[in-house]
Amino acid sequence: MANLVLLRHGESQWNLENRFTGWVDVPITAKGEQEAHAAGAALKGKTFSAAFTSALLRAQQTLDIILKEIGSPAIPVYKDQALNERHYGDLQGLNKAETAKKYGDAQVHIWRRSYDVPPPGGESLKDTAARVLPYYHAKILPLLKAGKNILVCAHGNSLRALVMELEGIGPETIPSVNIGTCQPLSYELDPQGRALNHALS
Repeated sequence: MANLVLLRHGESQWNLENRFTGWVDVPITAKGEQEAHAAGAALKGKTFSAAFTSALLRAQQTLDIILKEIGSPAIPVYKDQALNERHYGDLQGLNKAETAKKYGDAQVHIWRRSYDVPPPGGESLKDTAARVLPYYHAKILPLLKAGKNILVCAHGNSLRALVMELEGIGPETIPSVNIGTCQPLSYELDPQGRALNHALS
């Protein structure tokens, strides 16, 4: 059996400012660093053969803190934009509350939480899954099938795409699934790569 741990990055500067971030490369805050240290403390005792993260600084910073916290700073780390947050297009940099005032709460909720409705010029969760899942199947799943424990530190929507796959969640249910910052989600996988169970670490 192999273990897969999914983890969203710690609070970023634009999380703090309530802005749509997407692919804009902002760092984590002091609170985000504290969240990463706490996640690392929660994961102490677990061992990983490799870690995967996005091409964005906030995920990489979080992962670096966690690996040092658990005493595994030297394991292979693979960085790829396939694991990036969904691209929020024309909304990137805008304040979420101000955007809701302009377009209405219902429309902004659809842009943020729906499966297949993209924000203007951006990606839907379906679009995000179309790059996340092939990468998962090509790069991560073979290691899990080989019995290796893997840590993935990425973003709310790239991880929601993985959770859909692992738990068999449909498009009608995924809008209600939220992944909090630095809350490790652990899965046990069988040799065929099927998730047997999961739990918050």
